[in-house]
Amino acid sequence: MKPEVMRYSTQVGTRIVTFETGKLAHQAGGAVTIATEESIVFAAATMGGVRDGIDFFPLSVEYEERLYAGGKIPGSFFRREGRPSTDAVLTARLTDRPLRPLFAHGMRNEVQVMMFSISADGINPLDILAINAASAAIMISDIPWNGPVGAVRIGRVNGEFVVNPTFAEIEKSDLDLRLAGTRDAILMVECGADEIPEDAMVAALELGHRSIQPLIDLQLQMQAEIGKPKREASFANAADETNKKVFERVNGPMNELLDKPLSKAEFYGGMDALLSEVLGEMTAPANEQSSTSTASVKDIKSAFAEAEGTVVRERILSMGKRPDGRTPTEIRPIWCEVEISPRAHGSGLFTRGETQVLTLATLGTLGEAQELDNLSPINTKRYMHHYNFPPYSTGEVKPLRGQSRREIGHGALAERALEPVIPTEESFPYTLRLVSEVLASNGSSSMASVCGSTLALMDAGVPIKAPVAGVAMGLVTDATGRYKILTDIQGTEDHLGDMDFKVAGTKDGITALQMDIKISGLSTNMMKEALAQAQEARLFILGKMLETIAEPRTSLKPHAPRIITVKIPVDKIGALIGPGGKNIRALQEETKVKIDVQEDGTVYIASTNGVGAEIARQRVEALGETAELGRIYTGKVVRIADFGAFVEIVPGLDGLVHISQLDSERVNKVEDIVNMGDEITVMVTGIDPAGKIRLSRQAVLEGWTLQEAQERDSRKSGPRPGGGDRGGRPGGDRGGRPGGGDRGGRGGGNEHRR
Repeated sequence: MKPEVMRYSTQVGTRIVTFETGKLAHQAGGAVTIATEESIVFAAATMGGVRDGIDFFPLSVEYEERLYAGGKIPGSFFRREGRPSTDAVLTARLTDRPLRPLFAHGMRNEVQVMMFSISADGINPLDILAINAASAAIMISDIPWNGPVGAVRIGRVNGEFVVNPTFAEIEKSDLDLRLAGTRDAILMVECGADEIPEDAMVAALELGHRSIQPLIDLQLQMQAEIGKPKREASFANAADETNKKVFERVNGPMNELLDKPLSKAEFYGGMDALLSEVLGEMTAPANEQSSTSTASVKDIKSAFAEAEGTVVRERILSMGKRPDGRTPTEIRPIWCEVEISPRAHGSGLFTRGETQVLTLATLGTLGEAQELDNLSPINTKRYMHHYNFPPYSTGEVKPLRGQSRREIGHGALAERALEPVIPTEESFPYTLRLVSEVLASNGSSSMASVCGSTLALMDAGVPIKAPVAGVAMGLVTDATGRYKILTDIQGTEDHLGDMDFKVAGTKDGITALQMDIKISGLSTNMMKEALAQAQEARLFILGKMLETIAEPRTSLKPHAPRIITVKIPVDKIGALIGPGGKNIRALQEETKVKIDVQEDGTVYIASTNGVGAEIARQRVEALGETAELGRIYTGKVVRIADFGAFVEIVPGLDGLVHISQLDSERVNKVEDIVNMGDEITVMVTGIDPAGKIRLSRQAVLEGWTLQEAQERDSRKSGPRPGGGDRGGRPGGDRGGRPGGGDRGGRGGGNEHRR
């Protein structure tokens, strides 16, 4: 029997969003589809039991981009989807971030949220749909959760905000803001912008929060009407008695430890030593002489972590003192260098406190741009940023298992921060790849990679619009309403605080923004204060960077490719490429260059060899030439017929040298004078309305003018008596000029005359 299908719709911006449930995946905890026009995403949420030994909340959020949704077959060898694409990983992370804070602290049941694309119309992006679908699936499931959340995208086209813009509108927009939140506050922000001022960013955030309210209303209605009863979940919180005893034991020693500024190693080393003492004391067997009751190691560690957070947060709120001794607005010491690698095309080293990132830039041809096999209408990318976070950067030893979702996300954030200042393809026809190697990390390595990348680009001589710097902001709050916003947070403050708020931009405005909240949300006033504090910090960091390199270098590094741009007619592209790419490959091999051809006839020639590049340029430019009457060319014989030879005078353009025009003497057979592949010098003597070209080798040998050549050619076109008479002229006499070796009064040897 076909199940009853329930549909719920609301308007967000100018578009209708529709949730549907009851038809698909009825064994999942909760399952929905969400649709806007012809874009549809499916989501299912399910809760399992508790795995033994788990001391964290095992939430997994996965998004799978199915190319059939857009009518595409995967381009891989196996013709099926493999590991998730970068876009799919970023969508999964984008969905995870607002969901996770709303699960109860200490929950240990496994929860899995899985999403995939069913239909992609190429008009409406799928990532925002995925967040809303995941939230709705959890809301109607049996999973305990403090949702719902709503998500929207905000763009700005011609100065006007647009809610949930299409791909076409995003292309024209100077803002791409993705926001998720609850009824009362914002939980997650991911944003790229073209130097947007802080006040405009606040206005966009406020609009985004208002715009998610219909989605929240709709999900609450769905839960009330069709939601399943919530199951009991398992929690791993230590008993209150254990929490109290551990706090009383460690409060004094922790404050003593934190009274002096601490490095990362000193802080964690001191905390580990104290934890070992507590474990030794509180896990000892109880006896008559000790009133200390025993507790499990897991409970003691949990209570110790709670105490650590309480002590550090209280010191920040009441004393304004951070673990390393800084004030809330103080930035760690900064130093920078460039030209770290003599062979890389650009390199920049950025160090802030105990965080250090080395970024290296590589310039390539446009043909080396990344090809994208996904559901977005964008199919290539000429600017790429990759981020590597090895275990030694935190003093750890771990197995290497490929790039993590975190590394992909941090690389995408840095890429987004710099994208608005990258020069256009027309003004700088290069593909750019930046790789940020995190060499040491104690907070905000993603923002350090933004700074290192700016240094590397300027060192490479890339004419960026403006330098970009980034800073990570933090937040500490308590139940009474007290809060402190922290500038340039380190790892401890990120772990124990309530917010990780990353802001990147130029001196004129914001280029990227990312925010994750661990509490129920962030008020607008807090957001304004954080942005203002981040702006001050960003300008300070920019000043430090510009002390090292003030502007992009005026020339590229010696090992970087030089690119020459040539324009040829579109109808000549085939001649340049040749059958199966034969011509362009031969030219590249001969001149040691790389050649990329665009559909509009723009040709990019890249080489570190100036001589080879110049030869290639001349060859390519020749394709744009047309035959010119009276002009003399040296060309190659490409075909021989009984009546003459066809000579290619410029690539892709040939003409006929009639047998009567091959030599000064009578020619009985074409091969007596030329063979295939020979180079000969000829004059263009005629071009008919169909574009057919008449050439003359004799005109060059005789030194004729165009008028003379045409007159003599016309005489030869008429009836010719036999014997040695050409055009009615006596044998041996050529054009009334004295015979013998004299051709038109000029000596021989004009074969190579131009």
